[in-house]
Amino acid sequence: MSESTGLASRTYHGVEIPVPGTYVLDANHQRVGFVARHLMVSKVRGHFAEATATITVADDPTQSSVTATIQAASISTGQEQRDGHLGSADFLDVEKFPTLEYRSTGVKSIDGNEFVLTGELTIKDVTLPVDLEVELEGVGRSPYGQDVFGFSATAEIDREQFGITWNVALETGGVMVGKKVKLEIEGEAIRQS
Repeated sequence: MSESTGLASRTYHGVEIPVPGTYVLDANHQRVGFVARHLMVSKVRGHFAEATATITVADDPTQSSVTATIQAASISTGQEQRDGHLGSADFLDVEKFPTLEYRSTGVKSIDGNEFVLTGELTIKDVTLPVDLEVELEGVGRSPYGQDVFGFSATAEIDREQFGITWNVALETGGVMVGKKVKLEIEGEAIRQS
């Protein structure tokens, strides 16, 4: 049951959540990151510098939805040569597939401020179901009078299922790049209407 607790938020099952409306990802307060294994011994972290998202918070929070677009060429790991390789046809093929897309299909498993957002992720020309484990970090109003909320989300994907299969076998066993990739997303969303 929902009840109004102010203009920026409302209470849903004892948790402060955003009021209904359309929110957009704040470009200045977002990180769409990833982590992959390298040489079977360490992790490489990176992110996409350019991402947009529209979040529709419904009257019934379980009916809320998200659409997101990530610019593939904005990939950055802090190493120019690696970034170039990740953008090549061996990996994301950014010339042919300039964006990665996410569309939610539902909300499930609500537990306090944590929930699972079901959806579909498209990388290259492959679309697969990917569930995001989301944590609502907080709801408030900025000094500029804007309703905002913060969130973080994680998921793990198998890059090979998206047709990203490039690798090199190591003499000591294993491969250069792990097939599991952890997605780490953080952001603030600003209410538009």
